[in-house]
Amino acid sequence: MTCPDTARLDLAAAERALRGQELAIRRRLDGLLHGDRLGRRTGPGTELDDVRPYQPAQDDVRRMDWNVTARAGEPHVRASIAEPDLTTWVLVDASASMDFGTAVMEKRDLAVAVVAAVLALTDRPGNRLGVHLVGGPVPRTFPARPGRRAAHQLLRELLTSPRAPQGAGRGLDLAAALERMHREHRRPGLRVVVSDLLPRSPDEPMTWVVPLRRLAARHDVIAVEVTDRREAVLPDVGPLTLVDPESGRTTRVHTGDRRLRERYAQAVAAHRAATAAAVRTAGADHVVLRTDRDWVGDVARFLAVRRRTARHRRSVR
Repeated sequence: MTCPDTARLDLAAAERALRGQELAIRRRLDGLLHGDRLGRRTGPGTELDDVRPYQPAQDDVRRMDWNVTARAGEPHVRASIAEPDLTTWVLVDASASMDFGTAVMEKRDLAVAVVAAVLALTDRPGNRLGVHLVGGPVPRTFPARPGRRAAHQLLRELLTSPRAPQGAGRGLDLAAALERMHREHRRPGLRVVVSDLLPRSPDEPMTWVVPLRRLAARHDVIAVEVTDRREAVLPDVGPLTLVDPESGRTTRVHTGDRRLRERYAQAVAAHRAATAAAVRTAGADHVVLRTDRDWVGDVARFLAVRRRTARHRRSVR
């Protein structure tokens, strides 16, 4: 049992780490999402476009550019690019399989970090972000709100959310969660799904493909698959007892068997290839993040490719 003082210290350390991480996120990712299709309503914008002569009764005097006014001898105002108000909803997997990690963090920690990255990427006046925390012991919905204070409160809530008990036998019903997101939030915007995308049982079909396709038909959708290196490769450590965190079922395996390790690696590779193909078929973007890698760099590379692809599509049109 953890004493309350220790819990507070752990939370304080986590928040300090998250604040430091947020600075790195903003430095490396700022501006990569700007310019994508985000929503329908447009706001006044914050990005400078041009400077033009002031028109009385039409222009806001608060946008007056005094430097240009002094040089030109007549009033000039700053014109900005109109930006769409964006409402973002993030679906975060809180099932027991996310409480696993053998590197610098667990998968659930990486999921919270992804939410922090989305907050940094969508931090514009008028934008809002909400979260559905699903698959855990107490599913929660954090309403979409604007502002940095609300964003930090959201991250604190995610950091302190209770863990799913192992062996509860529930897991994440991703198809139902996607259906709910599609039903409750109809206005076009950005939707982010953060999960390890693991099935609740080995023979469970990918029933989430159709709901994901329906979601992607209305919104920009990014599926973030969080993984750990030990999920892909079985180490040679002799007899080993494996526990399924969702069902609690245990399996005794002899990892010294080379053929067993090869079959395991092939099965994992086949599952991940099928998952990637399913996400592409649904029309969503897909990025894989690992707990032992520079995930901020991986997100930056993904967004850079995504932006180049979007520009190419617009030029073709």
